[in-house]
Amino acid sequence: MAKEPGKPDFSNVQGGATSTAAKADFSNVQSGAQSTAPAAAPRTYTVVRGDNLSKIAKAIYGNANRWRDIFEANRDQLDNPDLIQPGQVLKLP
Repeated sequence: MAKEPGKPDFSNVQGGATSTAAKADFSNVQSGAQSTAPAAAPRTYTVVRGDNLSKIAKAIYGNANRWRDIFEANRDQLDNPDLIQPGQVLKLP
């Protein structure tokens, strides 16, 4: 194939790249991620008169069957899921 006038000739170019830089050593890297961002404030719900865990779960999650999730997240203050009181502040998982 003849070279066309005005076009560069790359027929003698060879592929391959070399580097004189040393390879990075990651042998001392440890797994685990940490964030410097402040922790998000936990979501809460303050119980009002007429509430029950199913009603709260339906309003928050759209599924009344998630009442157990709310109950388990608040075991530190709830012994019975049927005995919530107006004014209680519940953690929402």
